[in-house]
Amino acid sequence: MSESGTVGAAELKELAGKLVEYLKIRTLPIGMKQYESLEEMEKVPGLRRPKPGRFHTTCQLVTQSRMAGFTLGITSENVRPHSNCGGVMGIDLPDEGTLSGEHMNGVWFQNIEAAHAHQAQMPRQVYGKYVGTVVSPLRAGRLDPPDIVLFYGTPGQIILFVNGLQWKRYRRYDVSITGESACADSWGKALLTRETSISIPCYAERRYGGVADDEMLVAMPPEEFARGIEGLEGLSRVGLRYPIPPYGAHADPSEGMARSYG
Repeated sequence: MSESGTVGAAELKELAGKLVEYLKIRTLPIGMKQYESLEEMEKVPGLRRPKPGRFHTTCQLVTQSRMAGFTLGITSENVRPHSNCGGVMGIDLPDEGTLSGEHMNGVWFQNIEAAHAHQAQMPRQVYGKYVGTVVSPLRAGRLDPPDIVLFYGTPGQIILFVNGLQWKRYRRYDVSITGESACADSWGKALLTRETSISIPCYAERRYGGVADDEMLVAMPPEEFARGIEGLEGLSRVGLRYPIPPYGAHADPSEGMARSYG
C-alpha cells in the first residue's frame, strides 16, 4: 500500500496470489471498476464485450470473470433491460414495474406492499453517472486500481478473512440480506458506500450465475482487501489457518486452546 493509502494493480495481483494461498478459494478474486464514458472503458487492455443482442444477468457476467478469467465491459445493452441487474450498478434505470414491486408480487412476495418495500430498501449505485462497468481478475492487473475487489468463498473462508480485517484495526462487520437480488448487498452496496459488504448470494445468482450452494461473497475497496491479507498473514503466524482442522465435539478443548492462548 502506498503512502497515500491507494493499492495499485501490481500490488493487488500479488495480494490475489496470497489470498489463494491462505484461503484456498476455488475461483478467482476479481476487481470491478465503473466508467463515465465508453471511450474510457474501451481503453482497458484485453477488454471483451458480451455478444450483441444477448442479455445476461450481472451475476452471469461476474461469473465469467471469476471462473473463465475474462475482462468484461458491461453496459445497459448487455443486461436485462430496466431490471435490477443494471440498476444495482447504476448503468440502467429499473422500470416502474420493477420499482413498484409489481414484477415480484405473487412470486417472491405474497403482496405488493412487501414487494415494493423490498425494492425501496435495495442498495443501488446512483443512476446517471456511469455508463459501464468492467470486471476483471486481479491476477490480470488490468484495472489500476479497481473501485472494489470481490471474491466468493465458503463460510469458513469468509469468516477467516473477516478475522484478518479485524486483526489490526477492529470493527464489527454486519451481513445485510436484501433477499432476492442479493447482488445489491455485495457489489451494489460496496460500489455505493465504498465499504466492505458481506452477502449471501440469492436464488438467481445460484441458478443463473453458477454460484455454489456453499458460497458467500465479500466485496470491498482495494485498501480493505490489502488489510485483510495482512491480517491473514498475522493469523497464520500464530497457527490460525485455513482449512480449519476440526478438534472434535467430544474432546477436551483446553489442549487446543492452550496452543493459541497459552
